[in-house]
Amino acid sequence: MILTSEKKKEIFKQFGGSDTNTGSTEGQIALFTNRITHLTGHLKDNHKDYNTQKSLIALVGKRRSLLNYLKAKDIVRYRELIKELGIRK
Repeated sequence: MILTSEKKKEIFKQFGGSDTNTGSTEGQIALFTNRITHLTGHLKDNHKDYNTQKSLIALVGKRRSLLNYLKAKDIVRYRELIKELGIRK
């Protein structure tokens, strides 16, 4: 998976407010979610790819910590983001 800069800008524009706001918590969570869905699909085909499996677990942990941060800061934005991305919690 090659995430082009246009795709990243689109994700940050949709979730972060603008395409240059790459530091927003919502934008980072959306980017991680996009990468997680790609890696999950890859692991369905290549179930013995342990490097990817380890990377996926680390990525899920990073996303979880960002979600916990957002939940502590603003519960309304957290709930909206969870619903919009389709993350179950």
